[in-house]
Amino acid sequence: MTRWTADQMPDLTGRTVVITGGGRGIGLVVTRELARAGAHVVVAVRSVEKARRALTGTGGDLEFQQLDVSDLDSVRTFAHSYTGRVDVLINNAGVARIPAARTAQGLDVETATNYFGPFVLTNLLLPRVTDRVVSVSSQLHRFGRLRLDDLDWRNPGFRTMLDKYNASKLAMILFSLELERRLTAEGSPVRSIVAHPGVVRSELNAHSWLNVVNRFPALVQDVEPAALPILYAATQDVPGNAYVGPGGLFHFTGHPVVHKPSRAARNPATATRLWQATTALTDIGAHDRGNA
Repeated sequence: MTRWTADQMPDLTGRTVVITGGGRGIGLVVTRELARAGAHVVVAVRSVEKARRALTGTGGDLEFQQLDVSDLDSVRTFAHSYTGRVDVLINNAGVARIPAARTAQGLDVETATNYFGPFVLTNLLLPRVTDRVVSVSSQLHRFGRLRLDDLDWRNPGFRTMLDKYNASKLAMILFSLELERRLTAEGSPVRSIVAHPGVVRSELNAHSWLNVVNRFPALVQDVEPAALPILYAATQDVPGNAYVGPGGLFHFTGHPVVHKPSRAARNPATATRLWQATTALTDIGAHDRGNA
């Protein structure tokens, strides 16, 4: 089996990649490697100054833009004000198991960051995307359960913070499935691809039981190798709706391979219903006619 690394990326000169959350953690590594390969990287982040500092010395062609993906007003502002080309969109920004809170639009913050925001951003930028959309999910989607009548967690019942994260990552894969179906039906050359980093030592797990996994080095990896599946999905010739992740034990660590998400994540009927429910909840049709 080929052990793919970032050194095997093609020359990306002349290509533009928009990445959310590209100023920290795995996103920072992805940004750095894409820039090293010659891409023009648009780093869309909540704090431009923090991202600039984090990427100081990186070199390459970086452009910093303000975007809070959890805030749909911010998403719309970015999408309508950014006029450059988009060859690749990477929906990377995410949060994990944070205390419950609501956005300015009244949406659950964690779900808005991990799913609603990327959904709206992709729909608004899609007319200008030339190559692919890469959405970042997690192997924890396998434990996810979606309630299509309560995507926004108004009635959580006995569902936990972990359940919320798992559900948002399942939603991202179903979103990618339906997006790929729609692109194919339109005869579009654009591909929708999913990547997951495996189990990672990162700030994302600050509120997570996954910190326990740090006691087992063989089952956890640092951000540099964890970025490889995203880089692979963004630059290699993989089919639409591919699911790219580490190739090691349980797909927790290792070099990137294409494998399969859960059966629930491959259900086209659920994917279509989820798209319809999300469109209604985010009100994208009313505010952005012609883009959804």
